[in-house]
Amino acid sequence: MKPSIPHPPPPASSSPPPTSLAVRAGAGLRSALRRSAAGLRRGTVVALAAAVAAGTAAAAPASADDLPFRDPDLSVDERVADLLGRLTRDEKIAMLHQYQPAIPRLDIGAFRTGTEALHGVAWLGEATVFPQSVGLGGTWNPDLLERIGDAVGTEMRGFHAQDPAAHGLNVWAPVADPLRDPRWGRNEEGYSEDAGLTGTMAKAYTDGLSGDDDFYLKTAPTLKHFAGYNIEAKRDQISVTVPPRTLHEYVYPAFRPAIESGDATGVMAAYNLINGRPAHVSPLLDEVRSWSEREPMIVSDAYGPSNVVNTQNYYESHPQSHAAMLKAGIDSFTDQATDSSLTIDAVTSALEQGLITEADIDRAVGHSLSIRFRLGEFDPDSLNPYDDITPEAIDSPEHRKLAREAAAEQMTLLKNDGTLPLDAGEDSEVAVVGPLAETLYEDWYSGTMPYEVTPAEGIAERLGDGGSVATSEGADRVRLTTPDGRAVTASAAEDGGVLRVAEGGDSADQAVSVFEWGQGVVTLRTEANGKVVGLGEGNRLYNDQEQPNGWFVQQLFRFEEVGDGRVVLKYDGYDTWNQKYVSIGEDGALTVDADTPEQAAEFEVETLSDGTEAAAEAAAGKDAAVVVVGNMPFINARETDDREDIALPKTQRELIQAVTEANPNTVVVLESSYPQAVPWAQKNVPAMLWTSHAGQETGNALASVLFGDTNPAGRLPQTWYRSTEDLPKMSNYDIIDSGHTYQYFEGDPLYAFGHGLSYTEFEYGRPQLDRRKIDEDGSVTVRVPVTNTGERDGDEVVQLYTHQNRSRVEQPNKELRDFERVHIEAGETVTVELQIEAADLAFWDVTRQRMVVERASHDVLVGSASDDIRRETRLRVRGDRIPPRDLSEDTRAADFDRYSDGVEIVDESKVKGMSVEGSAGDWIAFDGSDLRHLKGFTAQTAREKEGETGLQIRLGSPDGRLLGTAEVPSTDGKYEYEEIETDLRRTGGKHRDVYLVFDGDLRISDFSLTKRHR
Repeated sequence: MKPSIPHPPPPASSSPPPTSLAVRAGAGLRSALRRSAAGLRRGTVVALAAAVAAGTAAAAPASADDLPFRDPDLSVDERVADLLGRLTRDEKIAMLHQYQPAIPRLDIGAFRTGTEALHGVAWLGEATVFPQSVGLGGTWNPDLLERIGDAVGTEMRGFHAQDPAAHGLNVWAPVADPLRDPRWGRNEEGYSEDAGLTGTMAKAYTDGLSGDDDFYLKTAPTLKHFAGYNIEAKRDQISVTVPPRTLHEYVYPAFRPAIESGDATGVMAAYNLINGRPAHVSPLLDEVRSWSEREPMIVSDAYGPSNVVNTQNYYESHPQSHAAMLKAGIDSFTDQATDSSLTIDAVTSALEQGLITEADIDRAVGHSLSIRFRLGEFDPDSLNPYDDITPEAIDSPEHRKLAREAAAEQMTLLKNDGTLPLDAGEDSEVAVVGPLAETLYEDWYSGTMPYEVTPAEGIAERLGDGGSVATSEGADRVRLTTPDGRAVTASAAEDGGVLRVAEGGDSADQAVSVFEWGQGVVTLRTEANGKVVGLGEGNRLYNDQEQPNGWFVQQLFRFEEVGDGRVVLKYDGYDTWNQKYVSIGEDGALTVDADTPEQAAEFEVETLSDGTEAAAEAAAGKDAAVVVVGNMPFINARETDDREDIALPKTQRELIQAVTEANPNTVVVLESSYPQAVPWAQKNVPAMLWTSHAGQETGNALASVLFGDTNPAGRLPQTWYRSTEDLPKMSNYDIIDSGHTYQYFEGDPLYAFGHGLSYTEFEYGRPQLDRRKIDEDGSVTVRVPVTNTGERDGDEVVQLYTHQNRSRVEQPNKELRDFERVHIEAGETVTVELQIEAADLAFWDVTRQRMVVERASHDVLVGSASDDIRRETRLRVRGDRIPPRDLSEDTRAADFDRYSDGVEIVDESKVKGMSVEGSAGDWIAFDGSDLRHLKGFTAQTAREKEGETGLQIRLGSPDGRLLGTAEVPSTDGKYEYEEIETDLRRTGGKHRDVYLVFDGDLRISDFSLTKRHR
């Protein structure tokens, strides 16, 4: 069962489960106009609240209904200020927790932040389940995303009508983190590796969630997780280095559009540290506030506030950390589930110690109150356009139809040699095999599907009574016996029971199906009742689960060989403190309590049925074979767990090969939350198709594509690499330095970003630009005729990329600027209009700390994928010429151009500022520096280690000409800086690259090169 809180509490012995460029106004990447409704404005409410508080006692109305904060004719600022002025200090502090208590004296009900709604309403019961977010990203259809968001918002209102206190309208969705690395455990939750596509889809979804009223919100969407979050290993302890260019060019564009437009009403802070400082106390949170006229509410992730002290050790006490979080911008503390005592005690103590003022509390509470006002909580029902939504809106026929449409639109045809579409004749015989052929899986943030159409069921329904479907899961069926001849026996009861070893017995009760999911992990299903085996009461094994589930996933095992053909069974659940081996108790029960393989029970594995052979036999002789493989979303990649490898599990690879050999008319369906490395299948299988875990309508949508009722038009939102060896170090978040994503990857991908085939062909005509030159504040419309030259109607996703030909800095190989998913009937031509804003071409100039559109020519590339460019033209931009660096001015060290692997950006102080930290041999480079008339070097450095070290100033390379070495002394701590200096030898040049090379461990915050007097 899923918990009723946003994240489940961890066991005491483990770490808590943690967590610019405006988007262009073109045909695809379009920004909606910012809403004009009054909202909480920066810096106004706290002053108003103080004034109201001073006069509140003078004349109290006879009823709470008559108080000014209940007056809908007043502005939100005025209403928030009035209410803040009437709340006591303790009431306001209590409102800082996720679970805000009721205030009966003012007739105010309880309120909670945070209901999960990533691709449907989650955890509250049966609701429409749409495809995973990565699948929705694969639709490349913002209009569809907005409609889905609207449907999810409507269902959320339906749940809210059932239980207003428990089913809150502040939804924590969508995830705007770009999918930088396919190994990220939470890949399924994001939209794309491209920040622009992510920002467009996030804005569209929040637009639907928030509703279409000028003032009232259907729901209040909150973007997750700001910022630099993309790794699960020690996610609450790792610090990611995000240089200024990556921050402004890759992180901000994913989050900014939804905030800037007003569609997203909040942001959630990430679990990780960014540039040495916990995201929960980062000054970047205030940067988010500057993007919108209406200040968003900023919430913590679950247990994030406690982490700042408990696992991040950033502050010594919770009063200190909570004061820092309030000042940084956190408005709502999601911590300790429903227990608000830590939050209340910490904030109260911080206030009494003078670490914060009541104005800091008012500002935070004011942000959450502004959301409550816009949700209509304090207004007559007749004014709220969403108040009449009832529970009947949940799982409506319209939403079921939309779920099927979405599932079909995200289906992506990877390869097709003519096998697809399949023939659905009256006597058609199709084999549907594989571990995902006869099941649908939910993920952690999924809702509960009201019904399920599996791939096999969808195909059978499509074939009708005249056709036939043969199935096989491709899983080995085995019997486990002890050396003395006893067999593991399962209960046949529907709700299962304890697994035991017994002599004799019915062989049907001893059959166990083994499903391998990669990295040696297997799940076990007993055929006695068809239930999955998991850890239960008393550390015994029970066959009582429909599928792997739960925060700790207690249904995972490994077989370990111990010799003589025997194995031991290791429990490998996500409760890592409890991973032990299976033994046999005195009563014969299988129990997880052995510390070592030597103490575990040994088993002999008898194969009753070879799954691969059974699947091949089912496929042989059929008109077609459909192999459905992929991942189980609770295993080997999910929250708290990154993937080690991107290849399919070994048994699934063998299954594909065996079925393809048995039937040359084989289609592989990859049903997966992330890209898979399938080089053999790509080369040898006639047809392949990718789908995310697409919800309740997966089977119907898949069948419609396989049999040609739907012409596929999904496009990959991520690069599919050939193997893990193609991927750079996962901990390097800086895509410019690491070579992540299609923008900077130099290798040959298995399938490129934007790839996807159709059952028809499209021909591109010459693109026409309405102008060939634009200024740095200009724009250009690109019109390209696209003709459907095939015999089927279909959708084409027309993609526009640009590449800057000359620049002071490294530029992307290409970058998506606009796109349009357009329907074109067979034989018809449609002229697609795409837009390029000059502002889209800007990058972050580290020399002047601002976005710059550089004077340059740009290749304008139009095509069907990032590697399938059909037409090119050129655009000239009359932009800025970046002058040489003037290092005689104070230069922030973090504004480097390039750096060595060991360099990290760290916190200059606990409150603000960035420094650079390195060790012996590390370096940072400042390109194109004006070195005329320089004579000296000064810098601010800190060094915790005892003794001195040095900082070298070199030209041209890390081992280039040495201009001087400054001695760096030890200081009182990493936040204590001292000025160092040294004279410089003559540079002998004009514009050169300057390298600062570290002789030992040190931090540098800023520096300058002093000039000679002339």
